[in-house]
Amino acid sequence: MNASRVAEFTFLGLSRSRPIQLLLSVLVVLCYAATLLGNILIILTVYIDPHLLKSPMYFFLANLSIIDTALGSVVVPKVATDLITYSRTISFAGCMSQIFFLHFLGGSEMLLLTLMAYDRYVAICHPLTYTTTMNRPCCIRLLCFCWAGGLLHSGSQVFLVLRLPFCGPNEVDNFFCDVPQIVKLACVDIRVTEILMVANSGLLSLVCFIILLISYAIILTTLQGHFRESQIKANSTCTSHIMIVTLSFGPCIYIYPHPFYSFPLDKAASVLYTVTTPVLNPFIYTLRNQVFKVALEKLKGRQGKFTLCL
Repeated sequence: MNASRVAEFTFLGLSRSRPIQLLLSVLVVLCYAATLLGNILIILTVYIDPHLLKSPMYFFLANLSIIDTALGSVVVPKVATDLITYSRTISFAGCMSQIFFLHFLGGSEMLLLTLMAYDRYVAICHPLTYTTTMNRPCCIRLLCFCWAGGLLHSGSQVFLVLRLPFCGPNEVDNFFCDVPQIVKLACVDIRVTEILMVANSGLLSLVCFIILLISYAIILTTLQGHFRESQIKANSTCTSHIMIVTLSFGPCIYIYPHPFYSFPLDKAASVLYTVTTPVLNPFIYTLRNQVFKVALEKLKGRQGKFTLCL
C-alpha cells in the first residue's frame, strides 16, 4: 500500500485575493444552503405524498436528491471553511476521503440518471407493461445496483491512488482533492495508472451519457404523432432530465476521459459539478414539473393546517 511521506496536501484554490475569497465564501455558503433546502424539500414532498412515492419516477427523483445533498456536502463545507479562514490544507486521510465519497456519490448519480432515463423509456414506449416492469421490488433492486456500481467505481479509484508513493511536492492545483490532480503528485511513473483511471471514470461517464442520449432520442421519436397534451407533458419531463444530464455529465466528460493534463477550464468545470449542479437539480425539476408543483401546494396546505392546530 502507500508508503507516503506526505502528511497533508495544500490547495492552490480559486483565488489568492482576500476580498475575492470572502465574496466566493458568501456565494458558496448560499449555494450550499440552497442545495440543502431544495433537495430536502423534494425528499420530504415525495415521501409525504403517497401518490408520488408510488411512482417510480418520483421515487428515483427523491433518491437523486439524497445523492445531491450528500454530494454537495463532500466538498462545499470544506471549501467554504477554507475561504473564510484562509486555510488551504487537508490531511492525507481527508484527501482520500474526499476522493472516495466524491466518486462513490458521483458514480451512483450517473447510474441513477441512466436508470431514470430507462424508467421514462419504459413509461413512454411500453406504457402497457410499465406497472409490471417497474414495480417497487424491481425499482429497489435497480437502485441498489446504482449504489453498488458507485461503490465499485470509487473503491477502484481509491485503491489505485493508495498504491502510489507521495514524496512531495504536495500542492494540489484545485480547491479540493480529485484523482487527476493527486496522481500527478506521485513520485513514480503514472502512465499505467492514468490509463486505468481514464478507463474507469472516463468510460463510466461517456458510456452512460451515450446511453442516455440514445434513450431520449428514442423517446422523443416515439412521441411524434401522439396526442398533443401527452406529448407536451412527456416533452417537459424529458427536457428536465436532459438538462440535468447535461449539467451532470458535461463537466465529467470534459475532465475525465482524457489523460490528466491541465486545461484552463478545469477549475470552472470542477465548480460546476461540485457546487452548482447539486443546487440546480431540484430547481429544474420543481419549476418544470406541474405534478410536483401541485404536491408542493398540498404540502404547504398541510403545514398551514398543522400551524393552525398548534
